[in-house]
Amino acid sequence: MKLDELINAKRTVLGETDMVIWKYILQHRAKARRISIHELARACAVSSTTIVRFSQKLGFDGFGELKAMLKLEQQEPTYHSEDVLADLRDFYLKTGERIFKRNFDAASRLIHEANRIFAYASGYVQANVLRELKRLFFYDNVLLFEIPAHEEFRSILKSVTKDDLFIIVSLSGETAPVTEFARSLRLLDVPVISITQLHDNTLASLSTVNLYISPAEFQLYENPDGHVAFKSMMPYFMLVEIWYVRYRMYMHRLQEREGES
Repeated sequence: MKLDELINAKRTVLGETDMVIWKYILQHRAKARRISIHELARACAVSSTTIVRFSQKLGFDGFGELKAMLKLEQQEPTYHSEDVLADLRDFYLKTGERIFKRNFDAASRLIHEANRIFAYASGYVQANVLRELKRLFFYDNVLLFEIPAHEEFRSILKSVTKDDLFIIVSLSGETAPVTEFARSLRLLDVPVISITQLHDNTLASLSTVNLYISPAEFQLYENPDGHVAFKSMMPYFMLVEIWYVRYRMYMHRLQEREGES
């Protein structure tokens, strides 16, 4: 599990001081890989003991282990070489390997146990991902009811229960409607599955299950000035397709156990 995932998973046990430390690390990742515990404590205006406790809350023995994790995690680069297709192929292979290693049982269980499943996408690309998710699960007669806008969500909120499920697809996990929806559902104990980029974000921290993806940028121009880099969104589509297959396998195991009992 990456640090961003740990922060989201442990958000309920992290205090304001802990988040000050994390914010510094987040904004100075390269420096944090080399910084001493005393230097980090001074930068965050806390004690060295507080840094150790923050590390332990994340499941590390101490700051040394946390720093080792930081060194292992290198930010996804922007690819810029003459052989862009080779870079793209390499990115697809690495992305596929990471997603295939993921355990989708928790998300699949929520799908299986839900009375109704509602879904919301926060933008154009996200809406396409959601349509693909709806198409895939339709094969198993699992219906996802897409919420098109803010007002429809407010209307549905009046009747949802903890037996329902929401799936929210967002790039940043920080847009106002998305965080508002997630907080409202959290108060009602309605489970949420979110799909976001791999970084510390509000939506992920409020979700029952968060499925991460890591897009990458590819510079297609020799002179990048004035040109926006191409950002591959294929990881979103790879994730939902693999999730569906994992769901099918989860249901098969469940049916086998029920047949044996």
